[in-house]
Amino acid sequence: MAGAEAARTQLRVGRLVKAHGLKGAFKLELYTDDPDGRFVPGAQFTLQVPESSPWHGKTATVREFRWMNSHPVVFLEGIDDRTAAESLVRAILWIDQDGDDLTEDDAWYDHQLVGLSVVRDGATVGQVRRVDHLPAQDLLIVAPADGSDREILVPFVAAIVPEVDVAAGRVVVTPPPGLFEDLPDDEEPVGETDGAPGESSSES
Repeated sequence: MAGAEAARTQLRVGRLVKAHGLKGAFKLELYTDDPDGRFVPGAQFTLQVPESSPWHGKTATVREFRWMNSHPVVFLEGIDDRTAAESLVRAILWIDQDGDDLTEDDAWYDHQLVGLSVVRDGATVGQVRRVDHLPAQDLLIVAPADGSDREILVPFVAAIVPEVDVAAGRVVVTPPPGLFEDLPDDEEPVGETDGAPGESSSES
């Protein structure tokens, strides 16, 4: 049975957005509904950083977590000044998690999203091929339903992906025009009239 594997996976819980102050603190972008429970002193995270980073393959341990002017701020062991903190900016924090222990409403493992049907206005328009985690935002990489080799990059934000239903095997998208199809190029530009270009049609 597949359940016999009992494999561990990882949950992405935050991103170190920028250095804060002079004592090695970081402002956090949170991907967890329970930051006070996740970022307790001693909590250890796997770091997602470029291979060229001296932090590649290392872990980070929380020294302190606090809220400053409604912004989450974290201090990590071994990061004691701003210069050291700057070397870790944009790192993504992952935590080991049992495969069946995902309880947060708006968090999904990548493997849960891969293979889901992408539905727009009730019609299937593609399938999630993978998830890319970029510094600015996450992207769902979608293989279009027309069978072409192109990839559609869908920003994984609530305004464009308002619903993820893993149990039903689908994500619902409300993309802007042109994301899943080419916009027609034979439409009349706004402001053009039957007269010569640039002429006004007002009567004298």
